[in-house]
Amino acid sequence: QVQLVESGGGLVQAGGSLRLSCAASGSIRSIYAMNWYRQAPGKQRELVAASTSCGTTTYGDSVKGRFTISRDNAKNTVYLQMNSLKPEDTALYYCNADILTWIRSSYWGQGTQVTVSS
Repeated sequence: QVQLVESGGGLVQAGGSLRLSCAASGSIRSIYAMNWYRQAPGKQRELVAASTSCGTTTYGDSVKGRFTISRDNAKNTVYLQMNSLKPEDTALYYCNADILTWIRSSYWGQGTQVTVSS
């Protein structure tokens, strides 16, 4: 099967930076999209950043210019560099990937907490 394991979350002051990582492992034949979502308490899960296998990236409006998604296809890993963090960025951040094993499916990580203090 497939596992997505996130790391890099933590507590940071407003204006600071964090870098999240998400590594996919298992019986992977190919990875298509790799994305980051977040969910704050009482709010719906929202797309933060998306990355296709061709290198196309898209960002949520609230993080444009501050966050950067990148991936290392050789390591099956996606990163999220978060700069100029704001208290409203506080949320549980989830990695999501569209992966082909014997069938193409969407997988989710367990989430990593990011807390930004004012």
